Amino acid sequence: MESNNEDRIIVENVNKSFNIYYDKANSLKEKLLFWNRNRKEKREVLKDINLTIKNGEAVALIGSNGSGKSTLLKLMTKIIYPDSGKIVTNGKLTSLLELGAGFHPDFSGRENIYFNASIFGLTKKQINERLEQIIDFSELGLYIDNPVRTYSSGMYMRLAFAIAINVDADILLIDEVLAVGDQHFQEKCIKKMKELKEEGKTMVFVTHSMATVKEFCNRAVWLCNGKVRIDDEPDKVIEEYLKETI
Repeated sequence: MESNNEDRIIVENVNKSFNIYYDKANSLKEKLLFWNRNRKEKREVLKDINLTIKNGEAVALIGSNGSGKSTLLKLMTKIIYPDSGKIVTNGKLTSLLELGAGFHPDFSGRENIYFNASIFGLTKKQINERLEQIIDFSELGLYIDNPVRTYSSGMYMRLAFAIAINVDADILLIDEVLAVGDQHFQEKCIKKMKELKEEGKTMVFVTHSMATVKEFCNRAVWLCNGKVRIDDEPDKVIEEYLKETI
Protein backbone atom coordinates (compact mmCIF):
# COMPACT_ATOMS: atom_id res chain seq x y z
CA MET A 1 0.00 0.00 0.00
CA GLU A 2 1.63 3.23 -1.15
CA SER A 3 1.22 6.47 0.76
CA ASN A 4 0.93 10.01 -0.49
CA ASN A 5 0.84 13.44 1.12
CA GLU A 6 -2.90 13.13 1.77
CA ASP A 7 -2.63 9.85 3.69
CA ARG A 8 -2.47 10.55 7.43
CA ILE A 9 -2.86 6.98 8.72
CA ILE A 10 -2.09 3.79 6.82
CA VAL A 11 -2.99 0.43 8.37
CA GLU A 12 -1.66 -2.45 6.31
CA ASN A 13 -2.38 -6.16 6.94
CA VAL A 14 -2.46 -5.65 10.72
CA ASN A 15 -3.02 -8.56 13.08
CA LYS A 16 -3.08 -8.39 16.87
CA SER A 17 -3.58 -11.10 19.49
CA PHE A 18 -3.52 -11.13 23.29
CA ASN A 19 -2.90 -14.00 25.70
CA ILE A 20 -5.83 -14.47 28.08
CA TYR A 21 -4.82 -16.29 31.27
CA TYR A 22 -7.18 -18.40 33.37
CA ASP A 23 -6.62 -19.23 37.07
CA LYS A 24 -3.19 -17.66 36.87
CA ALA A 25 -0.92 -18.50 39.83
CA ASN A 26 0.53 -15.31 41.28
CA SER A 27 2.81 -16.41 44.11
CA LEU A 28 5.63 -18.97 44.08
CA LYS A 29 3.61 -21.14 46.48
CA GLU A 30 0.61 -21.13 44.14
CA LYS A 31 2.86 -21.95 41.18
CA LEU A 32 4.25 -25.00 43.03
CA LEU A 33 0.89 -26.19 44.34
CA PHE A 34 -1.15 -25.46 41.25
CA TRP A 35 1.44 -25.93 38.50
CA ASN A 36 -1.25 -27.06 36.05
CA ARG A 37 -3.45 -24.02 36.61
CA ASN A 38 -1.70 -21.61 34.30
CA ARG A 39 -3.95 -22.10 31.27
CA LYS A 40 -3.92 -19.44 28.61
CA GLU A 41 -5.79 -18.77 25.44
CA LYS A 42 -4.52 -16.75 22.50
CA ARG A 43 -7.31 -14.43 21.41
CA GLU A 44 -7.20 -12.75 18.01
CA VAL A 45 -8.42 -9.20 18.47
CA LEU A 46 -7.66 -7.81 15.00
CA LYS A 47 -7.41 -9.87 11.82
CA ASP A 48 -5.83 -8.56 8.63
CA ILE A 49 -6.96 -4.95 8.99
CA ASN A 50 -6.38 -2.63 6.02
CA LEU A 51 -7.35 1.01 6.32
CA THR A 52 -6.22 4.34 4.89
CA ILE A 53 -7.38 7.59 6.50
CA LYS A 54 -6.80 10.74 4.52
CA ASN A 55 -6.01 14.26 5.61
CA GLY A 56 -9.07 16.09 6.95
CA GLU A 57 -11.26 13.02 7.38
CA ALA A 58 -13.35 12.45 10.50
CA VAL A 59 -13.65 8.69 10.88
CA ALA A 60 -15.67 6.80 13.48
CA LEU A 61 -14.81 3.27 14.55
CA ILE A 62 -18.01 1.53 15.59
CA GLY A 63 -18.89 -1.98 16.71
CA SER A 64 -19.91 -3.97 19.74
CA ASN A 65 -17.72 -4.28 22.83
CA GLY A 66 -14.73 -6.52 22.12
CA SER A 67 -14.76 -5.91 18.37
CA GLY A 68 -11.25 -4.39 18.40
CA LYS A 69 -12.01 -0.67 18.14
CA SER A 70 -9.95 0.54 21.10
CA THR A 71 -7.13 -1.87 20.26
CA LEU A 72 -6.91 -0.42 16.76
CA LEU A 73 -6.81 3.11 18.16
CA LYS A 74 -4.00 2.14 20.58
CA LEU A 75 -2.05 0.63 17.70
CA MET A 76 -2.37 3.92 15.82
CA THR A 77 -0.86 5.77 18.79
CA LYS A 78 1.92 3.15 19.13
CA ILE A 79 0.97 2.45 22.75
CA ILE A 80 0.99 -1.19 21.60
CA TYR A 81 2.32 -2.77 18.41
CA PRO A 82 0.87 -5.24 15.91
CA ASP A 83 1.93 -8.89 15.79
CA SER A 84 2.23 -8.51 12.03
CA GLY A 85 1.56 -5.84 9.44
CA LYS A 86 2.36 -2.17 9.88
CA ILE A 87 0.83 1.18 10.75
CA VAL A 88 2.21 4.45 9.39
CA THR A 89 1.12 7.87 10.67
CA ASN A 90 2.08 11.06 8.87
CA GLY A 91 1.97 14.21 10.98
CA LYS A 92 1.88 15.22 14.63
CA LEU A 93 -0.51 13.05 16.61
CA THR A 94 -2.36 13.58 19.88
CA SER A 95 -4.74 11.22 21.65
CA LEU A 96 -7.35 10.93 24.39
CA LEU A 97 -7.49 7.23 25.09
CA GLU A 98 -7.53 6.91 28.85
CA LEU A 99 -8.65 9.62 31.23
CA GLY A 100 -5.72 11.18 33.02
CA ALA A 101 -3.07 9.22 31.12
CA GLY A 102 0.12 11.21 31.53
CA PHE A 103 -1.24 13.16 34.53
CA HIS A 104 0.62 13.06 37.85
CA PRO A 105 -2.02 12.67 40.57
CA ASP A 106 -0.17 14.69 43.21
CA PHE A 107 0.40 17.76 41.06
CA SER A 108 -2.12 20.42 40.23
CA GLY A 109 -4.06 20.74 37.01
CA ARG A 110 -1.90 23.73 36.07
CA GLU A 111 1.33 21.76 36.60
CA ASN A 112 -0.07 18.82 34.67
CA ILE A 113 -0.81 21.10 31.72
CA TYR A 114 2.94 21.74 31.46
CA PHE A 115 3.83 18.06 31.85
CA ASN A 116 1.20 16.79 29.43
CA ALA A 117 1.65 19.44 26.75
CA SER A 118 5.43 18.93 26.82
CA ILE A 119 4.85 15.22 26.08
CA PHE A 120 3.06 16.36 22.92
CA GLY A 121 6.12 18.40 21.94
CA LEU A 122 5.28 21.95 23.05
CA THR A 123 8.01 24.16 24.50
CA LYS A 124 7.50 26.00 27.79
CA LYS A 125 7.09 29.26 25.85
CA GLN A 126 4.37 27.71 23.66
CA ILE A 127 2.58 26.33 26.72
CA ASN A 128 2.75 29.74 28.44
CA GLU A 129 1.09 31.29 25.39
CA ARG A 130 -1.78 28.75 25.49
CA LEU A 131 -2.13 28.29 29.24
CA GLU A 132 -5.11 30.58 29.80
CA GLN A 133 -6.82 29.26 26.68
CA ILE A 134 -6.46 25.69 27.99
CA ILE A 135 -7.72 26.63 31.46
CA ASP A 136 -10.67 28.60 30.03
CA PHE A 137 -11.73 25.71 27.80
CA SER A 138 -11.51 23.21 30.66
CA GLU A 139 -13.84 25.37 32.79
CA LEU A 140 -12.03 24.16 35.90
CA GLY A 141 -11.71 27.64 37.42
CA LEU A 142 -10.06 27.58 40.84
CA TYR A 143 -9.85 23.77 40.71
CA ILE A 144 -6.97 24.15 38.24
CA ASP A 145 -4.61 24.59 41.21
CA ASN A 146 -5.90 21.52 43.09
CA PRO A 147 -4.15 18.11 42.82
CA VAL A 148 -5.68 16.14 39.97
CA ARG A 149 -6.23 13.15 42.29
CA THR A 150 -9.10 15.21 43.71
CA TYR A 151 -10.72 15.54 40.26
CA SER A 152 -13.82 13.69 39.15
CA SER A 153 -13.72 11.70 35.90
CA GLY A 154 -15.52 14.59 34.19
CA MET A 155 -12.87 17.07 35.38
CA TYR A 156 -10.11 14.77 34.13
CA MET A 157 -11.77 14.66 30.73
CA ARG A 158 -12.16 18.43 30.59
CA LEU A 159 -8.50 19.02 31.29
CA ALA A 160 -7.25 16.24 29.00
CA PHE A 161 -9.42 17.43 26.11
CA ALA A 162 -8.46 21.08 26.63
CA ILE A 163 -4.78 20.17 26.38
CA ALA A 164 -5.17 17.81 23.42
CA ILE A 165 -6.91 20.38 21.22
CA ASN A 166 -4.26 23.02 21.89
CA VAL A 167 -1.09 21.22 20.83
CA ASP A 168 -1.40 21.88 17.06
CA ALA A 169 -1.69 18.20 16.15
CA ASP A 170 -2.47 17.05 12.62
CA ILE A 171 -4.18 13.87 13.88
CA LEU A 172 -6.50 13.57 16.88
CA LEU A 173 -7.45 10.12 18.22
CA ILE A 174 -10.29 9.90 20.75
CA ASP A 175 -11.66 6.86 22.57
CA GLU A 176 -15.13 7.22 24.11
CA VAL A 177 -13.96 9.83 26.63
CA LEU A 178 -16.62 12.21 25.36
CA ALA A 179 -19.16 9.94 27.05
CA VAL A 180 -17.86 11.29 30.36
CA GLY A 181 -19.06 14.62 31.70
CA ASP A 182 -22.15 16.75 31.35
CA GLN A 183 -24.15 17.45 28.21
CA HIS A 184 -22.95 21.04 28.00
CA PHE A 185 -19.28 20.08 27.86
CA GLN A 186 -19.90 17.22 25.43
CA GLU A 187 -21.59 19.65 23.05
CA LYS A 188 -18.73 22.10 23.52
CA CYS A 189 -16.23 19.36 22.62
CA ILE A 190 -18.16 18.36 19.50
CA LYS A 191 -18.33 22.01 18.42
CA LYS A 192 -14.56 22.36 18.87
CA MET A 193 -13.94 19.14 16.97
CA LYS A 194 -16.03 20.47 14.10
CA GLU A 195 -13.86 23.59 14.06
CA LEU A 196 -10.72 21.44 13.97
CA LYS A 197 -12.21 19.40 11.15
CA GLU A 198 -12.89 22.59 9.17
CA GLU A 199 -9.24 23.53 9.74
CA GLY A 200 -8.25 20.29 8.00
CA LYS A 201 -7.34 18.21 11.03
CA THR A 202 -7.74 14.45 10.80
CA MET A 203 -9.79 12.72 13.50
CA VAL A 204 -10.46 9.11 14.38
CA PHE A 205 -12.65 8.21 17.31
CA VAL A 206 -14.35 5.28 18.95
CA THR A 207 -17.96 5.88 19.91
CA HIS A 208 -21.24 4.11 20.60
CA SER A 209 -23.20 7.27 19.78
CA MET A 210 -24.68 6.85 16.31
CA ALA A 211 -26.05 10.40 16.49
CA THR A 212 -22.53 11.76 16.90
CA VAL A 213 -21.29 9.67 13.98
CA LYS A 214 -24.03 10.99 11.72
CA GLU A 215 -23.55 14.58 12.82
CA PHE A 216 -19.79 14.73 12.78
CA CYS A 217 -18.20 12.06 10.57
CA ASN A 218 -17.80 11.76 6.84
CA ARG A 219 -16.90 8.08 7.18
CA ALA A 220 -17.57 5.13 9.50
CA VAL A 221 -15.75 1.83 9.87
CA TRP A 222 -17.69 -1.06 11.42
CA LEU A 223 -15.44 -3.58 13.14
CA CYS A 224 -16.96 -6.99 13.82
CA ASN A 225 -15.04 -9.86 15.47
CA GLY A 226 -11.74 -8.15 14.72
CA LYS A 227 -12.40 -7.57 11.02
CA VAL A 228 -13.58 -4.61 8.96
CA ARG A 229 -17.19 -5.43 8.16
CA ILE A 230 -18.11 -2.22 6.29
CA ASP A 231 -16.13 0.95 5.55
CA ASP A 232 -18.40 3.55 3.94
CA GLU A 233 -20.49 6.69 4.44
CA PRO A 234 -21.91 6.92 7.99
CA ASP A 235 -25.58 6.52 7.03
CA LYS A 236 -24.92 3.31 5.10
CA VAL A 237 -22.72 1.78 7.79
CA ILE A 238 -25.07 2.69 10.64
CA GLU A 239 -28.10 1.30 8.78
CA GLU A 240 -26.40 -2.08 8.33
CA TYR A 241 -24.97 -2.05 11.86
CA LEU A 242 -28.36 -1.36 13.45
CA LYS A 243 -30.04 -4.10 11.40
CA GLU A 244 -27.79 -6.63 13.05
CA THR A 245 -27.58 -5.23 16.57
CA ILE A 246 -31.17 -4.22 17.32
